[in-house]
Amino acid sequence: MAKVEIIHSLFEEIKKKFKGESYEIIDLMESLEKNPKKGKLLGNVGGIVIKELKYKSFRFYFVTDGYKLKFFNEVDLTNLLIRFVRMSNKKDQQETINEIRNVLINIGAGGFK
Repeated sequence: MAKVEIIHSLFEEIKKKFKGESYEIIDLMESLEKNPKKGKLLGNVGGIVIKELKYKSFRFYFVTDGYKLKFFNEVDLTNLLIRFVRMSNKKDQQETINEIRNVLINIGAGGFK
């Protein structure tokens, strides 16, 4: 199973915005532990894949190791870390994707806190 990590600022934003529905969203995110290939591929930067999950009109963006995701089978994905980093609604989607790309290019995956 893969490990799903939600950065603290995103977790707080989800709780604040969705209140009671936040548990449903967290469950959706944690469903990637069993099915890590889920989500729409948006691009990659230096082998790190940017993907999104949709919930109603909102998108939740996560980054992970593209090599492991593409070539390993379900059993071998035990060391895969999936990190949720941002959320947006439909109108801010491209701006958020560009922000994620810029952080990955300039700082790397460790730039999300």
